[in-house]
Amino acid sequence: MRNAVRALDPWVDGTLPPMTDDHERDHAFAAELATSRHEVASLPLKRRVEAFADDLLGLLFPQLSEEADATEEEIQARLSLIRRDLRDLIRGLEEPARADDVAHGFAIALPDVYDRIRLDADAIVAGDPAAESIDEVVAAYPGFLAIAIHRVAHEIHRLGVRILPRLLAEVAHTRTGIDIHPGATIGRSFCIDHGTGIVIGETALIGDDVKLYQGVTLGALSVSKDAAGTKRHPTIGDRVVIYANATVLGGETVVGRDSVIGGNVFLTSSVPPHSVVYHTSQVRVRSASEGFEPSDFVI
Repeated sequence: MRNAVRALDPWVDGTLPPMTDDHERDHAFAAELATSRHEVASLPLKRRVEAFADDLLGLLFPQLSEEADATEEEIQARLSLIRRDLRDLIRGLEEPARADDVAHGFAIALPDVYDRIRLDADAIVAGDPAAESIDEVVAAYPGFLAIAIHRVAHEIHRLGVRILPRLLAEVAHTRTGIDIHPGATIGRSFCIDHGTGIVIGETALIGDDVKLYQGVTLGALSVSKDAAGTKRHPTIGDRVVIYANATVLGGETVVGRDSVIGGNVFLTSSVPPHSVVYHTSQVRVRSASEGFEPSDFVI
């Protein structure tokens, strides 16, 4: 009977049973994990970052909020909460006084951030024949969501906060498939049409009234770690249009203003203003009755 009780409760006689190999392995692994936890910064949880983004955009745009009829007093109170929430997200990354300063600086910049996001929405409406209204763009367009979150992340990045801007960018990336580094500098009235698969690198400079289609990459020629801190991504001039799946690479690559980069172009050198750059491919049409060639199956 005592053996049966011991099987249920190994502490019954005040001693532990001998350590098995499984116990020893788990003990060693637990010790390793416990040590590593002390070496990691106190990062904000992704769900809290996502909630911050949703609360902020819901405050700026009633199309994204369940409280579309909020009064001026209620909006002011929510602005205070947004500032508090941002401060709390930053406090795990910065000293408390620094977190307060950043939250204050962001609050000062927020009206300009809002104006820029509204201009982006206007640009999408003007640039997409399928867009029927601002309400539709704000509520439904992934390009708008990606740009809006980027504007917020970029401002926090500009204020010198680490990691949090990347977590915000990842909220947009996860939801839209559009990957914009928070360090990228983007001018006014930016339009993303469709958007899936767009990648914009950290040091990209994009002018005003630029329009990108799905699959565009503004990337680096080299991924060497030695290039960190240098201008690795292209400069895109004002009023440039870049069509689907075009790739523009290199920190010294400049696409001059009022240029058009066609679909599937692979560009690693600068082009002057008013250029049209396009990729040519051969498309053959013939009757299936003529049979097939090996090249028909090359993809």
